[in-house]
Amino acid sequence: MFKLLGGLSVYFKYQPIKIDNAVFRLHNIFTTVLLLTCSVIITATQYVGQPIQCIVGGGLPANVVNTFCWITSTFTMPDAFAREIGKEVAHPGVMNEYDSSQEKKYYTYYQWVCFVLFFQAIMCYTPKYLWDAFEGGLLRTIVMGLNVGICHAEEKEKKKDVIIGYLLRHERTHKLYAFRYWGCELLCLINIVLQLWMMDSFFNGEFFSYGTRVLGYSEVPQEERFDPMIYVFPRVTKCTFHKYGASGTIQTHDSLCILPLNIVNEKTYIFLWFWYIILAFILVLLVIYRLIIICVPSVRPRLLHARSRTIAMETAVIVSRRTDVGDWWLLYMLARNMDPLIYRELISELIKRMGEKSGPRA
Repeated sequence: MFKLLGGLSVYFKYQPIKIDNAVFRLHNIFTTVLLLTCSVIITATQYVGQPIQCIVGGGLPANVVNTFCWITSTFTMPDAFAREIGKEVAHPGVMNEYDSSQEKKYYTYYQWVCFVLFFQAIMCYTPKYLWDAFEGGLLRTIVMGLNVGICHAEEKEKKKDVIIGYLLRHERTHKLYAFRYWGCELLCLINIVLQLWMMDSFFNGEFFSYGTRVLGYSEVPQEERFDPMIYVFPRVTKCTFHKYGASGTIQTHDSLCILPLNIVNEKTYIFLWFWYIILAFILVLLVIYRLIIICVPSVRPRLLHARSRTIAMETAVIVSRRTDVGDWWLLYMLARNMDPLIYRELISELIKRMGEKSGPRA
């Protein structure tokens, strides 16, 4: 298990040049690793232990019934979850089906959980894959190692001159660069909302309310409560197996099945429920923040000044006024990745080249 999970550490390697922000990495890196970890744990648990064990009678081979119930489906009786265990029912959700006023509740998801989690991890990694392809190492090329302030003065001046020359030659050509990145951030939000809907469909409409029901479980009176985690991920279910008898008559065999894997599934999905809700909320705020940057140019100087305190507010105003949103975003990202003192010198020289006077130094 440790060797399997240890391979995921490659996703957390330190990147000296940052081409995205923390929320973007939370979605693309942390959530991807989280889903892959859950998938690996469930897969290992599924194949190391017994994912299902059924009580079999009537001379039936246990391994045949176990395999049949695993690859088809098991079921519970919804009425039985609210009844007293040990007196009215044997286990939550398990009772005589003829005493139930509701139809059987079938569970067909458990053999697919590890595959679905892996597919979700691929979906979460897709925005990062697209952005890496769109970005193409542009920021790393422009920075040219100036993220480290210790270098020879002559080398530093040459590199600054190259950067300024690039910015002037390609002025007002980086709008697509910025909008592609913001589009990938929007794709993160769409992905989270889509995955919430997919998980709700996967669990037959039980996932959206799963977390709130778990939170409200302790507030329900003892005589009326039943564990919502057991309702969605039952530990004991029923399975019906049909076979021909000696004379050709169809015989029905009722089995009681234990699903130990659901102990892992219920903890996995309660954590995912809270994480996805939190992440969706953060991504909504991020998209609103990006819309403000696009639609309200007056906030850009403040953001640039907040990102690099070494430049004066007047300098940030001049730069933001002379550049469009694409060039401004590139300068903002350079502020994240360059040495602050070198960045201040770069901006001052850039303004001079643009024909403007820089403001007083901070």
